[in-house]
Amino acid sequence: MIKKGFLIGLLLFGIFFGAGNLIFPAELGFRAGKNFVPAMSGFVLSGVGIAIITLIVGTMIKGGYKRELGIKVGVNFAIGYLTSLYLAIGPFFAIPRTASTSFSIGIAPVTGNTRLPLFVFSAIYFLLAYLIALNPSKLMDRVGKVLTPIFALLIVILIIVGNLNFHVVGEGEMAGSLTALKTGFFDGYNTLDALASVSFCLIATSGIKTFGFSSKKEYMSIMAIVGIVTTILFSSLYIGLGALGNKFSVPNEVLSDKSVNIGTYILSMSSYKLFGSFGQAFLGAMTILTCFTTTVGLIVVTSQFFADTFKRFDYRAYVNIFTLTGFVMSNFGLNTIIKISIPVLSILYPVTIVIVLIVILNKFIRMSNIGMRFTIILTAVTAFIEVIGNVFKIKMINSIMSLFIGGSLGFVWANIAVLGIIVSLILRDKIKGESFEI
Repeated sequence: MIKKGFLIGLLLFGIFFGAGNLIFPAELGFRAGKNFVPAMSGFVLSGVGIAIITLIVGTMIKGGYKRELGIKVGVNFAIGYLTSLYLAIGPFFAIPRTASTSFSIGIAPVTGNTRLPLFVFSAIYFLLAYLIALNPSKLMDRVGKVLTPIFALLIVILIIVGNLNFHVVGEGEMAGSLTALKTGFFDGYNTLDALASVSFCLIATSGIKTFGFSSKKEYMSIMAIVGIVTTILFSSLYIGLGALGNKFSVPNEVLSDKSVNIGTYILSMSSYKLFGSFGQAFLGAMTILTCFTTTVGLIVVTSQFFADTFKRFDYRAYVNIFTLTGFVMSNFGLNTIIKISIPVLSILYPVTIVIVLIVILNKFIRMSNIGMRFTIILTAVTAFIEVIGNVFKIKMINSIMSLFIGGSLGFVWANIAVLGIIVSLILRDKIKGESFEI
């Protein structure tokens, strides 16, 4: 049982491990300074905890989150939510981010962070991705399965050697442990793993079931082991990268250059300082190849979802649209992509957290269908208002939000969610969801 759980845990780690996820803990560790522990605790909580719970729950739901949302909230909401989610993990954020990360680590150390090299690189990168995505085969999947463990091993070596050789801990930019905890929690959104868990849970389920299970009890026990294994793997990776960034010295001229992403700089330059030009080049090549397989996979699954859901266009047309969109977005640069994504993720993540919480509760407790529906919708509306207040710095909105518990930290939506769940437990039309199943 333990062996099977460990192997499935490695499978899921391979599905979600990507080069893009490496830059955020490294930068967070650097900026946290002496508030490293609370910052990384927040990051692990949202970047690992929420993602793993979302995935494991999704593997035990008949028909995945799409069917569950269709029953509890409505088919239109389910389609709208999943569409937004696929656009986030697809052409708007994750796909262009893989290309920009590849450029920042693999090419920029040679050419510099200028627009022309980025344009040329991304044009070639997306042309190749487009040609493969038009006729997807198992070749890229197999290449990814070979590259992922090699790349993961390379990062582990970099983490260990770097932490043994770098010793300077900067002051950081975070005033107080509470601020660091909040920053780390919201930075964890950038991994996109919880959103990917909603989308890919059915794919993960089909892979998991190939291991075979004798009973529901065995399945549940093994999935508990899987949760522990994947949590340990990702937490160790993130904490190690955060510690590397925490001990790495970044020059002031780099910090003041808005075109440079601190996370990619730390990975590239630490590799150079530890292993020389060859080490830096090898890291760059592995990053490009790993990101490329991820890009192709995301173009394929996003295009398949849209072709199945919105049948006006076929799969090929969606490949055209999403490849072109990813190419255009990637040329804004990595920092700009991340900056644009934050408001959207600040809406999608609270909704996802509440959906998972309601799904779990409703498997064991009778809840109102109307109450569940309004809880999820009001959470989305509240998160949207919070984002508007923060982005446009509207004092009236921020003042009202600060009246709630945790409001000044960005958790007004949590108040609304708790209130909605309580109402869902009180109302008469109580429905108990289907039990978890294999």
